[in-house]
Amino acid sequence: MSNNVYPRFCPIAMAADLLGPRWTLLVLCELWNGSTRFNEISRGLPGMSPSLLSKRLKEMEAKGLVQRQDSGVGAHAEYLATSRANELEPIVKSLGEWAHRNIETDVSLQCLDARMLMWNIRRKLDRSALPINKCVIQFTLNDTPYAQANYWLVIKPGVETDLCYLDPGHNVDLFIISELRAMTSAWMGHSSFESEIDKETISLVGHLGMARSLTKWLIRSSFAIQELEAV
Repeated sequence: MSNNVYPRFCPIAMAADLLGPRWTLLVLCELWNGSTRFNEISRGLPGMSPSLLSKRLKEMEAKGLVQRQDSGVGAHAEYLATSRANELEPIVKSLGEWAHRNIETDVSLQCLDARMLMWNIRRKLDRSALPINKCVIQFTLNDTPYAQANYWLVIKPGVETDLCYLDPGHNVDLFIISELRAMTSAWMGHSSFESEIDKETISLVGHLGMARSLTKWLIRSSFAIQELEAV
């Protein structure tokens, strides 16, 4: 047998063939985190082009990983992970935990994505821990020496938190100015918000109560090292 033949009979080889195409696991992670519509999945994966996302969803549907549901004429289709795909969730989480423990911080912080970071921050925000239930938070992320980007989280009672890429025109209650690397590092658990604030790589300006309770409502990644953080 040729050495170039992929050993398809091996279960690990078959799993790698099924899950190997780029973005497949990240698309599944978006579904597991509650994204069901095409635009939601796309916002969570800003580095993936819409055409590639469409192609990958069709491939995943053909492989039995994704189920597409059409609600009727004019309605948005929804994409759901199948029971086969859901069996993978604890395995993929364990893979992420392994990578978080074993891949060096400098390597993991080389390729940053402000939009992906903000989408995940929006998703994990603990609104019940905010001192006010209606507010606007502006994030200014500096990706030195490349660019500066602004994002707004608009929080209103009874409505899902909105992430805006353009100024929504509301009064801002808290300004968070940070280096992109510092915010990513703190959110991922490579460092802490307190240490980054002490180094002045993260600055908070505005509502004092929101600033003081930052680590209560700005929930870090599930891969972050869990530790008690003083307010």
